[in-house]
Amino acid sequence: MKKIVVFTGAGVSADSGLATFRDADGLWASYRIEDVCTPEALRDNRATVIKFYNERRRELLEKQPNAAHYAIAELEKHFDVDVITQNVDNFHERAGSTHVTHLHGELTKLRSSINPDLIVPIDGWEQKLDAKAPDGSLLRPHIVFFGESVPMFDKAARIAATADIFIVVGTSLAVYPAASLVHYVRPDVPIYLVDPGTPNLALIRNPLTHIRARAAEGVPQLVEKLEHEYL
Repeated sequence: MKKIVVFTGAGVSADSGLATFRDADGLWASYRIEDVCTPEALRDNRATVIKFYNERRRELLEKQPNAAHYAIAELEKHFDVDVITQNVDNFHERAGSTHVTHLHGELTKLRSSINPDLIVPIDGWEQKLDAKAPDGSLLRPHIVFFGESVPMFDKAARIAATADIFIVVGTSLAVYPAASLVHYVRPDVPIYLVDPGTPNLALIRNPLTHIRARAAEGVPQLVEKLEHEYL
């Protein structure tokens, strides 16, 4: 059974109506990274940070996975599939994908502010400002802030190295270390890129097919192509 690894970014969820971060009208056009997505912001402006992620969580609960998420999940019918995502939403899981590695954390979880391995689910969208973890520390969003290490990267790199087919969807390939995952793909492995824009392709030395389409359109087309070619 062929091993497919799918690497996704914000573009895969944009068709679900979630605001992306880096587009001209994205979240960083309205918020400064330093104000809502750094350890210092959490320390100095806790209420602002908690409010920001409560808003993101509420937005997530109002939205649904799109055709791209469902098409990626469909691959599991015929292939051994792992999804590596930069996204903090849970659309892949809600669409049916069963092996998902989140590089940058998960909106639907909180964690201890002193023990990063103490992670708890959140019921609903609202984190109370004074909510505490089982160890007595204040809870924080289970999000990898700018300036923090990416604890799941080593696992993701190991997964990428196992791919027989590597699919990249909706990422600019500009956020590190995530973008460097393409370095871990064996050089003979075909890479399929689904993105309507012009991601940074300088890192890719593998045989490359670029499908210039939005995720909800391009991913179902690609899945149909792969099923036809490999089954």
